[in-house]
Amino acid sequence: MKVKVHGKDLTVGQDTIERIEHKLSFLDKYLLIDPETTAKVIAKKNGKDIKLEITIPTKVGYLRSEVVNHEIQDAIDSSIDKLEDQIRRQKTRLSRRHKEKLAKTFVDETPVKEAEKPVRVKRVPVDTLEVEEAIMQMELMDHSFFIFREANSEVISVVYKRNEGGYGLIEVV
Repeated sequence: MKVKVHGKDLTVGQDTIERIEHKLSFLDKYLLIDPETTAKVIAKKNGKDIKLEITIPTKVGYLRSEVVNHEIQDAIDSSIDKLEDQIRRQKTRLSRRHKEKLAKTFVDETPVKEAEKPVRVKRVPVDTLEVEEAIMQMELMDHSFFIFREANSEVISVVYKRNEGGYGLIEVV
């Protein structure tokens, strides 16, 4: 992530800029922030205190923190804490909203060692049936799918129960 630091009514030293960049670099570990993102940091006087504003555009929205403190170092630390809290909340909202999709993604990407999970082979006879008969056979056996040969076309097909209700048909061509 790139960082732009700007001071209003005060000069921001190189040490402070480096500290801000170092602290914000820890946010790169979150998937919400693109490596090409530019974080805008504004430090300005607020009476005797220093006000630090950090704005980061993300894939989901904006992360923003605004902290007023006597010391700029403490303001930086407080801002980073606020930003991390916002990221955690955003990720929780996303995971709740897309829980099923994320679960399927992680299941698909999990590597399976062959020694742990041997492949089970099962041979089944393929009966020649009408689609309606195949659905009835599937329901009678209480399975979620059924393999058969279609009576009209002699094509091997699979009928299955759909998650959103109803049935689906896969034809092997």
